[in-house]
Amino acid sequence: MIKILKTIDSNLREISKIEDGCWINITAPNSHELVYLSKDLEIPLDFLTYPLDIDERARIEEENGWKLIILKAPRFEKGNEDVPYTSLPIGIILNPYRDIIITVCSVEIDIISSFIKGKVKNFSTGNKTNLILQIFMKTILLYLEYLKDINRRTNRAEKELQKAMKNKELIKLLSIEKSLVYFTTSLKSNKLMMERLQMLKFLEFDRNDKELLEDIIIENKQAIEMTDIYSNILSGMMDAFASIISNNLNVVMKILTSITIILMLPTLIASIYGMNIKLPLQDSPNAFIILTIFSLVLTAIGVIFFIKQEWF
Repeated sequence: MIKILKTIDSNLREISKIEDGCWINITAPNSHELVYLSKDLEIPLDFLTYPLDIDERARIEEENGWKLIILKAPRFEKGNEDVPYTSLPIGIILNPYRDIIITVCSVEIDIISSFIKGKVKNFSTGNKTNLILQIFMKTILLYLEYLKDINRRTNRAEKELQKAMKNKELIKLLSIEKSLVYFTTSLKSNKLMMERLQMLKFLEFDRNDKELLEDIIIENKQAIEMTDIYSNILSGMMDAFASIISNNLNVVMKILTSITIILMLPTLIASIYGMNIKLPLQDSPNAFIILTIFSLVLTAIGVIFFIKQEWF
């Protein structure tokens, strides 16, 4: 799907044709749309297809005057319990000789939607550099928001795990850990891309844009630190709970073994006196009572022994 947008009278509006100062947003395009845009605007086809690969890393690239920025953005996978949070690339394409900006993404993503729906203020499609930095900032803020949600999910899973030591809760923590791995990789690749963008004359920055980019890099570093902290805490927590579950299993097995030994004592006596051979007390009318009392005493001795050994 292709949308052509332009800021008119401080409002973002959809227009019918490509013109100077517009923003072309491409979402989940088909091959015909990609070929059409590539030929019509003379964009390298690779620049349009690179961002559609979910494994593409964040980077900047230039070819035939066209410039490509790939940014790794966070995404909430609704209904995906295996990996609730992932990341995917957003391609930003521009040309110093054409007053247009193009964004490409394989799916509709919250970051771009927030601009289109008017949730982001004070930007203009005519100011390409500022719009790119606004997308960067929105991306980092969304990472921070999702990290806070990941922390809340971790706390909930920890409380559930304290109540019931089950594999289900450990699997929840594992899915969160997978999300943190995605975030760590994406944020670090974004960091390298932004620092390179800051050093090279890839975009034209004014004083305000330079300050905004510095703020974005600082926020990105904060997100990386938060991700590393949450990941370390989560790894330690999973190891601790795995050890607790293993220890609880050992305790249960020890108790069951002790009970089995205790029950074996009267069973052993009953088995001996069930044999068809001459046995003591077999002619006594009180043999049953005597053997029962003896079995109870032997069992009591066994219980006391195990209690002193702290096996119960």
